[in-house]
Amino acid sequence: MAHGMRIQYVTMDIARPDLKRTKARRRVVIGIVAAIAVAVTVYFVSRLKPGAPEVDRASIWTDTVKNGPLLRQVRGPGTLTPREDKLRLIPSQTEATVVRILVLPGAHVSQDTPLMELVDPQVSQELLDAQLQLKAAEADLVNTKAKLQSDLMTQRAAAATVTQDEKQAKLQAETDKHLYDLGVISGLTYSASKGKAEELNTRNGIEGQRLTLNERAIQTQLAVQQTKVDQARALLDLKQKQQAALTVRAGINGVLVDLPHQVGEHIDVGTTLAKVVQPDQLKASLKIPETQARDISIGQPAEVDTHNGVIEGKVMRIDPAVVNGTVTVDVELAGDLPQGARPDLSVDGTINLENMGSVLQIGRPANGAENSTISLFKLNSDGKTAVRVPVQVGRGSVNNLRVLNGLQAGDTVILSDMSKYDNTDRIRLE
Repeated sequence: MAHGMRIQYVTMDIARPDLKRTKARRRVVIGIVAAIAVAVTVYFVSRLKPGAPEVDRASIWTDTVKNGPLLRQVRGPGTLTPREDKLRLIPSQTEATVVRILVLPGAHVSQDTPLMELVDPQVSQELLDAQLQLKAAEADLVNTKAKLQSDLMTQRAAAATVTQDEKQAKLQAETDKHLYDLGVISGLTYSASKGKAEELNTRNGIEGQRLTLNERAIQTQLAVQQTKVDQARALLDLKQKQQAALTVRAGINGVLVDLPHQVGEHIDVGTTLAKVVQPDQLKASLKIPETQARDISIGQPAEVDTHNGVIEGKVMRIDPAVVNGTVTVDVELAGDLPQGARPDLSVDGTINLENMGSVLQIGRPANGAENSTISLFKLNSDGKTAVRVPVQVGRGSVNNLRVLNGLQAGDTVILSDMSKYDNTDRIRLE
């Protein structure tokens, strides 16, 4: 080989189709494994429970289930109102005009205290007419009595004359009978005297009956006239009362609480002029939710809080109607009222329904109805977590419910409103 000659090598690529298939299989296997891994991961992630939300312990209210006596009660707001038998509404007896106001609301009054003065010229005129009518009726009674007595005396005199004539005729008939028996007079004469005596006897009986009837008629006529006098006197009494009523008086001892009219105002018949109450004779009218009022009955003990003292009482009336979801219950108050108690004062009342004895109970939850199954969060033993449990409750009181199932004595539950955690069964307390 000559010096300096270069030698070139030619390289040739040899096709290997088996390697390409191997790589393709590897990529497919890797893709399948990756897809399976992703699917498994997604599955297990989907099976994981969400993390329990955190709740600030200071923001919740808890209670421990316990055994103890449970007094069923219902509670409602209300006001102090006057008792109907210790309240006087003074109506106007006539149409009138207010001319003077003598006492203002809030004043203590006695039954004779004048409150206001009214004026009504028509009442004054009617009073004068009634006085004249009474005098006329009394005069007619006197005149009628005198005339009837005169007529009666005349009839008595006539009856006495007939009686005397009968006696004379009877004596004459007896005399004529003796003379007839002796043959001194004829039988015709004796028959005439005997007939006259019989006639006068009949007339005397008739006159006696007529006198009795006239005496009775006189009593009837006098009674009729006396009725007219009584009617006139009753009308006069009415007009006198209407005249006296123009000076409005309290009528009872108490406090004037309402005087809704002004000087110069015209008043119609029947309009309430004033309201007087006895402030120490009040009752409490409570508004009890209709769902809680079904077990209330007359005579049940109650307590009324006036915010200045508590007064004992008992249920005296239950309104049969429901108004705006509440039932009005009247409580009769016992004992002295605390200072400051007055009509329309806002109060809170509690009515004792029954003593259920020693039962399992919890405080009344924010969202818990009687005789139902409710959901509560029960604290675990670590005190850091709570789980939702169903709890069956029965009847309850104002602040407590009886536990029928789902909890045991010593369990601690959350009573606060937990409605925003309705989608979770477990919470953590921080």
